[in-house]
Amino acid sequence: MSGILFVNSSPSKASPSKASPSKASPRSSKDATSDLFDQSALSTLAQRLVEAARRAGADAADAVAVRGVSQGVEVRDGRVEESERSEGDDVGLRVLVGKRQAVVSTNDISGDGVAKLAERAVAMARVAPDDKYVGLADPSLLAREFPDLDLLDRKVPSTSELERRAMEAEAAGLAVKGVSKSGGASASSGIGGMVLVTSTGFHGSYLRSSQGISMTAISGDGTGMERDYDFTSAPHASDLASPESVGRRAGERTVARSNPRKVETCKVPVVFDPRVAGSLVGHLVGAVNGASIARKTSFLKDRLGEQLFAGNIRIIDDPLRVRGLRSQTFDVEGVKVKKLAIIDDGVLTTWLLDSATARELGMVTTGHAHRGVSSSPSPSSYNLHLEAGELTPKQLISDIKQGFYVTDLIGSGVNGVTGDYSRGASGFWIENGEITYPVSEVTIAGHLLPMFKSLVPANDLEFRYGVNAPTLRIEGLTLGGR
Repeated sequence: MSGILFVNSSPSKASPSKASPSKASPRSSKDATSDLFDQSALSTLAQRLVEAARRAGADAADAVAVRGVSQGVEVRDGRVEESERSEGDDVGLRVLVGKRQAVVSTNDISGDGVAKLAERAVAMARVAPDDKYVGLADPSLLAREFPDLDLLDRKVPSTSELERRAMEAEAAGLAVKGVSKSGGASASSGIGGMVLVTSTGFHGSYLRSSQGISMTAISGDGTGMERDYDFTSAPHASDLASPESVGRRAGERTVARSNPRKVETCKVPVVFDPRVAGSLVGHLVGAVNGASIARKTSFLKDRLGEQLFAGNIRIIDDPLRVRGLRSQTFDVEGVKVKKLAIIDDGVLTTWLLDSATARELGMVTTGHAHRGVSSSPSPSSYNLHLEAGELTPKQLISDIKQGFYVTDLIGSGVNGVTGDYSRGASGFWIENGEITYPVSEVTIAGHLLPMFKSLVPANDLEFRYGVNAPTLRIEGLTLGGR
């Protein structure tokens, strides 16, 4: 919860501030965040890197420069266990010499460091193997407009405020009857910025904030202990759930899991709680990633345009959601992004592509390029959600005589090449349309294609995570018990 991922940050309007001091200079928290609101130093650095690469012999180049400050507090039993603060500058330069590419990165640019970094990158590119698909994005696809997505909360919480949030979350969790101890609570905040400059003339900047609160509660003792958690995260503090509600939900979920039973192996309908339902969307998106399609390592590689879900299912990737956790107006190649229905009326409509995978597949990038300072672009998603259905969660399970309601998944036993699905799980037994006793130490298994076909969503979609889905029902999964 205390980290921040700058390459997935989003554009927002920034106010002018004083120039950034050097990294070696000590900075107060107030000075550091003021520096971050002013991205002129990052812009100048990225521009210098691209110009130096061209002088060193690169045919094309792009540069990313990032700077961020994050802080976090962890408490346990009413005391601060850990308080962290981090800040740093990082730059990455990608150069192309013909069809050869190299990427270099550093967190130390001083003196003639820009020129040396560019020279080293060009020298590396000259000895790299040819790759006919590499290259900067087509200039006609670059973003020209940058709407404000309201992703920057300029009020940075103090360490004492983070302590208060964590303490209140923990106290609320411990106040739930049946909670025996705290597994710890935390609160965090961060501000991160990134600038992208390309030799084709693109110049764009990102700026965003992130804040979060989490709590883990424990019930029982010895071998009978159970634990569960809750958390909230958002760019703006005003969009966070209250610390008390986070702690209370963590405590209530933990107590509900007390004294779990085992069940016999069987084949039953399985209902996924919204907290874990998004994992199914994640499996789909991993299978439609252009890199997997190009490598032919996806079980969906030959299914573009096919009906994979029922006709009422839509799965959306929306990089332009206001205050979204993963929103941004252009990708890390500078390509304009847009809201995209990956599944529309149940049909698989697209792969997620960056420029290189698009060229390899004979297609056009979808604006899904992501990268860190030390890597070349690759496809990834933004704000994903599966649209809500019409039934309430209660109606969704009302006709289930025997079934399983999943609240927690363990492990990653999903084969993206074959589509086979098998994961450890815990949750609650469904009997005669009602959620009854807790169940643990089971596995749920099936194949993703028939799982997608039978998927039915409830109407309780909320936007709390980077991947969101309502309660989901899937028929005929194998429940591995005793």
